[in-house]
Amino acid sequence: MPDDSAPKPRTLAFATRLSHAGRAGTHVHGFVNPAVHRGSTVLFPNVQARKDGARHRFEQFMTYGTQGGPTHYALEDVIAEIEGGTRCLIVGTGLAAMAVPLLAYLKAGDHCLMPDSVYGPARTLANGLLKGWGIETTFYDPCVDEAGMAALIRPNTRVVYAESPGSHTFEVQDIPAIARAAHARGAKVLMDNTWGIHHFRPFERGVDVSIQALTKYVGGHSDVLLGGVTVNSEEDWRAVRGAGAQLGQFASPDDVWLGLRGVRTMAVRLKRQEASGLEVARWLEARPEVKQVLHPALPSHPQHHLWKRDFSGACSLFGVVFQPRHTVDDVGRFIDSLALFGIGASWGGFESLAILTTGNVTRTAGTGDFGGVMARIHVGLEEPADLVADLEQGLARIGAG
Repeated sequence: MPDDSAPKPRTLAFATRLSHAGRAGTHVHGFVNPAVHRGSTVLFPNVQARKDGARHRFEQFMTYGTQGGPTHYALEDVIAEIEGGTRCLIVGTGLAAMAVPLLAYLKAGDHCLMPDSVYGPARTLANGLLKGWGIETTFYDPCVDEAGMAALIRPNTRVVYAESPGSHTFEVQDIPAIARAAHARGAKVLMDNTWGIHHFRPFERGVDVSIQALTKYVGGHSDVLLGGVTVNSEEDWRAVRGAGAQLGQFASPDDVWLGLRGVRTMAVRLKRQEASGLEVARWLEARPEVKQVLHPALPSHPQHHLWKRDFSGACSLFGVVFQPRHTVDDVGRFIDSLALFGIGASWGGFESLAILTTGNVTRTAGTGDFGGVMARIHVGLEEPADLVADLEQGLARIGAG
């Protein structure tokens, strides 16, 4: 008989839920971690059972390998738990997690709104395949208010896409205001919540579909590619799950298992990396070579008030704007000199990274001019003092004057 005095899952702390979600339980016989279930063909005991199984394609029920299996279901449950949603679809990459819901809700003749600060591959998708299929996208100022968003929405606008904060320039969007304007006119709100992870509760603020690149903090070790699409209603689940099935979107169970392993330690890593990231960001903010640090948790950030209102914490990715006197070559030389920061895409892993932002960002709505060459920093699990020392020697190579 169940113990009624046992703690209910949603009353437990985040770190505790991450340790227990998607597992059989504590009082069972067997290994702690779920097994890797690989397979394509699913057998049924008779013809009628197979016919009956077709009715369960939107549920956690095995019909064929591409529909997922127990390993997938476990990670889907964990990500839905993190996001505060009801169901999650696991796909092979973060970009696939963006593409599936866009294709679920958009068709030829429809209009989509995307923030000018959107992740580059999402912009490429909008200007490439979506445009070729007769879907028009307008890129809007990410700092738009409710009235401004309402003015942008057309009769054929089906999707308002959001990404808060932006991938390279870290504008924090007023998601509740954007969602109110969108829903009043019948549009769905899709949001890339990779930076917010669990610090931003999308469904409490009006988002219909939350997208995450699970490659980042969920994987945590820079060795797996995964994406997650989370919803909070049966209507949206059928739209997203149906599109994913039609597109053949599938993640390898071995990669899914790595995601399950990584997510168990995510709370500890997030807490350490948030603190380290802020320590490094504050140090950079005080440097004479730096004009501005674009970290939403810093009081100097233009939308800090929105971050403070809507987020419970921060991740370890932020931008740095250098003083106008420093050239692209200067900042490139600074990055090249760093010994503890790798030069590479992605983030959310255990290692620190630095990349040049200037020259790698496209803007069409007249936004994103910060008056200086920009770089993006990801702070990993190294000792912050060592990272600061490395940054200091790098800055010495370009000089303060």
